[in-house]
Amino acid sequence: MGLQACGGDDPTPTPPKSKEEIATEALTGSGTQTWVLSGGGKVTRDGTDVSSQYATFELTLISAPSKTYTSKNSNDLFDANGTWAFAGTNFDKITLSGSKPAATREMSFTQSGSNLKLVFSIPAPGARVNAVAGDYVFDLVKK
Repeated sequence: MGLQACGGDDPTPTPPKSKEEIATEALTGSGTQTWVLSGGGKVTRDGTDVSSQYATFELTLISAPSKTYTSKNSNDLFDANGTWAFAGTNFDKITLSGSKPAATREMSFTQSGSNLKLVFSIPAPGARVNAVAGDYVFDLVKK
């Protein structure tokens, strides 16, 4: 007994996604993704665990209709909202707009499964920022 397919047009193949599209989906899923510390995340500053300072931190990245973000409970490290953009053409770093210490810093990111890692540095140019200066690693999980 054999199987036969009835005629019909071959579906148009989907063009491969660009590096930017792949990176955007890694950060925002199908358009909006919230990343949190609770449920297995961690924050280190200069190698020291400071997760307790960010226990209820949330970062929501949105890609449509434009690249925007919101943050909650960031201990004044991130602005409450703004825009985000890729830094460079490798699509492995982002920057966030705003005036808080993390704003405009290049953040390297890696996303794997339900985890997002953000790595960035805040230099110590002035007294106000000295309290938060350092090398940060945010290990976040999908909400």
